[in-house]
Amino acid sequence: MAQRRGLLIILSSPSGAGKSTLAKRLRAWDPSIVFSVSATTRAPRPGEADGVDYHFLTETEFKSQVSKDGMLEHAHVFGNFYGSPRGPVEAAIERGEDVLFDIDWQGAQQIRNSALGQHTLSIFLLPPSIAELRRRLIGRGQDDAETISRRMHKSWDEISHWDSYDYVLVNDDLDATERKLKTIVEAIRLRRIQQPGLTAHVRALQSEFEEENE
Repeated sequence: MAQRRGLLIILSSPSGAGKSTLAKRLRAWDPSIVFSVSATTRAPRPGEADGVDYHFLTETEFKSQVSKDGMLEHAHVFGNFYGSPRGPVEAAIERGEDVLFDIDWQGAQQIRNSALGQHTLSIFLLPPSIAELRRRLIGRGQDDAETISRRMHKSWDEISHWDSYDYVLVNDDLDATERKLKTIVEAIRLRRIQQPGLTAHVRALQSEFEEENE
């Protein structure tokens, strides 16, 4: 039987709900899951490598890719373009590799509406409470009060789109949420559409059955 097709695994959440931690745990659990490397028109930051952290493109190159349907999703954020190149993702899922996306609800919607939408698994992570979300953001020690306030304001916009995802998990216990996430991925990998060899296998069974009953 042929190798299964890979999944496009979309993981979204408001900042502070545990998305980055769970994405790392998911890849540690199964290193064959590859992370989608986004394209951007912003300049590389110190230490960033082209093709590793981002695919760094000029605005002309980026728009050319969009016009050729070369981006699964794209957006204009704070003066720069960001997007997910189609080619590497298509190649990965045909090899049977799952591709993990860390994107917001708008990007998730674009991917679900793309030609690869049938191979998409979208999961949204909710915090147990707004107070806990704020506590986690403060506890990270990465942002000043103004940035935290801005992130909290944006969080509700993200949360309000929870019902557009295939699965929604309340991340009130990191280990329990991780177990649920793994269970979902394992189950969706077994969907009929992810197993291209099933049709040929059933036809072989039919031929064998007919031969035995001649």
